[in-house]
Amino acid sequence: MAIKLIANYSKRLGLPGYSSHQFSVSVETELVTTDDVAGESQRLYQMLQTSVDEQIQHTGFVPPTEYGMDPPAGAPASNGNQPSANVRWKCSEKQRELIEKLVAEHNLDKNQVESLAVERFGKGVRHLNKVEASGLIDELIDTHGGQRRPPTNGRRSAYAGANGNGGVG
Repeated sequence: MAIKLIANYSKRLGLPGYSSHQFSVSVETELVTTDDVAGESQRLYQMLQTSVDEQIQHTGFVPPTEYGMDPPAGAPASNGNQPSANVRWKCSEKQRELIEKLVAEHNLDKNQVESLAVERFGKGVRHLNKVEASGLIDELIDTHGGQRRPPTNGRRSAYAGANGNGGVG
């Protein structure tokens, strides 16, 4: 009576942009005797592991970080760090207007504001969500002056310190 030995080996590797790739090999063999099942299993495992390791080194297509993001029709893709007039703002319309107003009123360099957003949040101004935009607005007001927004229902910015001083002291 023949004994079947089935071996599988699979490996998945993470890639940039929340991507991954996987390769798997399976083999089935028949053993005439049960004398060396452990040795035959080890031999098959080594063979499969070597095969998978050699093949998985060829990653093929690796999507860029913005892959799958749908920019507005006709807009070039952006990496989130470069301002682009065609990129739709992620924050609210009022936040966008206030940021643009602060930049205009205080003659701020748009590149410096963009760099501040990238430094603080890892993305450009137009890519900030509502909470991040609120933090940027607070910082612009604290740094360059301007009319402080009234508190809403006793809430403070998510970036305010424990004593409400913007995280200082």
